[in-house]
Amino acid sequence: MKNKIIYWVATGLVSLMMLFSAYAYFADPSVSEGFASMGFKDFFRIELGIAKILGAFVLLIPVVPKLIKEWAYAGFGITFISAFIAHSANGHPANTMAMPLIAFALLVTSRVFLEKIS
Repeated sequence: MKNKIIYWVATGLVSLMMLFSAYAYFADPSVSEGFASMGFKDFFRIELGIAKILGAFVLLIPVVPKLIKEWAYAGFGITFISAFIAHSANGHPANTMAMPLIAFALLVTSRVFLEKIS
């Protein structure tokens, strides 16, 4: 029971973070400006927002096969590491750089406990 609670808390937090950030990607003009200031084209922001929504649902829906979930974990892992690198390279504040690392730690926790409950 403890493993399931840890899994669902970590998975729920990662998924909520992804859904909220995806919403911001589409609704918050400052996010669009932030992407542009780092040299990313607008299509990348839209593509990433859609991928975050899909990945969050893949992680949250229990009947999704584990192999598909593995792809979502990999995609989010790459996203979080890339976000940390992008923020670091652009000299953003430490709290901005910390968020992708926190999300990555939650993602790893979710993945480890997926194995324990499977």
